Amino acid sequence: MKYINVILPLGIDGLYTYSVPESMEKDVVPFIRVKVPLGISKTYTGLVVNAPTEEISIKEGVQIRDIISIIDSTPVLLPQQYKLWTWISEYYMSPLGDVFRAALPSGMKAEGTYRPKTETYIGLTEQYQNEDALHIALNMLVRATRQLEAFNSYLSLSHWDSIEGSSTREEIVEITREELMNDAHANATTIKSLCDRGLLYIYDKEVSRLMRDTSLSPNPKPSTLNEAQQQAYDSIYKEWEEHNVCLLHGVTSSGKTEIYIKMIQCAIDEGKQVLYLLPEIALTIQITERLHRVFGNRLGIYHSKYSDAERVEIWQKQLSDQPYDVILGARSAVFLPFKNLGLVIIDEEHESSFKQQDPAPRYHGRSAAIVLAQMYGAKTLLGTATPCAETYYNASQKKYGYVTLTKRYQDIKLPQINVVNVKDLRHRKIMRGVLSPDLKMAIGEALHNGEQVILFQNRRGFSPVIECHQCGWVPRCTNCDVSLTYHKNLNSLTCHYCGYTYRMPTECPDCHNPELKDRGFGTEKIEDIIRDEFPEARIGRMDLDTTRTRNAYERIISDFSSQKTNMLIGTQMVTKGLDFDHVSVVGILSADSMLNYPDFRAWETAYMMITQVAGRAGRKGKQGKVILQTNNPELPIIKQIVRNDFAGYFRDLVQERRAFCYPPFSRLIYIYLKHRDNQIVNNAGIELANRLRQAPALKGQKGTMILGPDKPAVARIKTLCIRKIVLKHDLSLPLKSVRDNIRFCVQQMMTDANYKSLIVHYDVDPS
Repeated sequence: MKYINVILPLGIDGLYTYSVPESMEKDVVPFIRVKVPLGISKTYTGLVVNAPTEEISIKEGVQIRDIISIIDSTPVLLPQQYKLWTWISEYYMSPLGDVFRAALPSGMKAEGTYRPKTETYIGLTEQYQNEDALHIALNMLVRATRQLEAFNSYLSLSHWDSIEGSSTREEIVEITREELMNDAHANATTIKSLCDRGLLYIYDKEVSRLMRDTSLSPNPKPSTLNEAQQQAYDSIYKEWEEHNVCLLHGVTSSGKTEIYIKMIQCAIDEGKQVLYLLPEIALTIQITERLHRVFGNRLGIYHSKYSDAERVEIWQKQLSDQPYDVILGARSAVFLPFKNLGLVIIDEEHESSFKQQDPAPRYHGRSAAIVLAQMYGAKTLLGTATPCAETYYNASQKKYGYVTLTKRYQDIKLPQINVVNVKDLRHRKIMRGVLSPDLKMAIGEALHNGEQVILFQNRRGFSPVIECHQCGWVPRCTNCDVSLTYHKNLNSLTCHYCGYTYRMPTECPDCHNPELKDRGFGTEKIEDIIRDEFPEARIGRMDLDTTRTRNAYERIISDFSSQKTNMLIGTQMVTKGLDFDHVSVVGILSADSMLNYPDFRAWETAYMMITQVAGRAGRKGKQGKVILQTNNPELPIIKQIVRNDFAGYFRDLVQERRAFCYPPFSRLIYIYLKHRDNQIVNNAGIELANRLRQAPALKGQKGTMILGPDKPAVARIKTLCIRKIVLKHDLSLPLKSVRDNIRFCVQQMMTDANYKSLIVHYDVDPS
């Protein structure tokens, strides 16, 4: 009997072993899918990782079951992909089954889920495929006017009207039933009558769901680079002679995308494939048109807003003999098959959106893409105006190449940033609400001049807190340790962690006071305020509530680009590299909400977000204006943002990170424990922390610290109580040894029956 190891889409460590019936042995090869049994009655689609062999060791007494059936005739995974899966599983401490679930589209993880798309076509029956027979057919239809018109229309569309004898002057074209009905203005009954007469026949054909725009004729020559762009382009290739990874540090609106396009063309000319990653779906939508103009249908798009069937077809196309030359997508695109990858571009590399949070695997798209490129011997380009601390540090230490682009396109000046002290204005009764006088004036001038405005507030909904003015009652989620956010348009209170929702009460449930006040403001409330203050404004809003579908992204961006709307209010989605020509004013309503967040990356994130959203102003034409509202204008980071002093900001950041042993001077692993019982999770946290402190690979090691267990900022989510342990370890410690020790400590602890329902997960390199 021969055996195979199989990955199942389950969050359990290890592979599953199955036996292969002799009749199937010759058809089972690595990386095909098979249907297998598990437990009493369940079946799963699994992925084979080795050829059938007798050399797999089987524990005594373990019963091995046969696979049920083979799903594929050829592999659905390439060897490099499996290597990437293995790396992600090991590095991010996540079972291979979790990687399997994240990587493959849903239609490939369950037998029968994916159904090919078919379309109905019309064909000319074989007996009429010569000139004499066609004349007979036409004579048959002389008295059936509608059928004759439809038949003539078919002959013209398909080119059968060019027949001479038994051959045609023109190549025969396949015609869909819908196409014929539209051209001939015929109904289904007319077409059926022609089929009943034996003149035409109907057949179904599998067609692609993928976008094919034949109106796009690719322009093989990208735009000519200006002097600064060309210099940066040449410098990148020079850096690649010594480094496989290069950082392009270019100010906002410096034309980095044009450099990318020329590099993509160069890679394609060399017969290589390109992976172009962006952090947000909104960005892939905006840049798709630019890339299509150059590369036409050689470009494929891949992200989570595409239907599952579309993603299956892209996966299959990448395995075919005619794959896309360029893939543009969000982080999940790293899992696609590439036969000849030559270039990886990671734009806006600083973005935390590249890090997967939930569910597992909690991988970082940037890191995974760099590793993927190394596996293919490909080059990687990281592009951003605000590099993350780790990337910039790697560049400063010569681990990565480094190229700067300091001039904006067409030498447009960086926006003028005006800092408004809202604390002082409120104290002097000059400002009420969320809009300072300076911001109101700037908005009014921009709208009067036919220009556009972006307002940034990193909180969605109408108000984050509703409070009874009399007794202080605040509505809280029954499942999570958070207050509920008020959404005015839906007249509901919603938890942004578990989705729990109920209607906004008309009175306080505790004291029956009808006066319930809202505190704070989100994007929905700002939209209301703007409508009152500027009735002439045409407002678009971009946040999670307004972008739940792919079309919603496209509509909001298209409306703002075409100036159907002249104000865009949004959360961090509006900070991420969007390119609009007519934005003259950007308002940052509350810098403090980012600066005061309880996380070691808070100031880094704030610097990036504020700088990025400020860069949306004045990208074409005149210099833009940014109004930055804060309670603390004297903070060093605010002054560094105003001066565009990245070097000063990074110098201060490095000093702080070094002093407190944070990345890039250490590695971080967050260990989360979850249980419905608060006492059990608390005990488990204390026990695990003690075990880790005694672990051989960690005990007494220089630069290694185990902090906690502590309650995170939100200590209960979806009825589960949470504890968090922070492990900092020195860069010199072997990664495998550290991870093995952590797993061993967890396994030892989990032998206690009290912890049988305990959930433990890891966040490696948290963002």
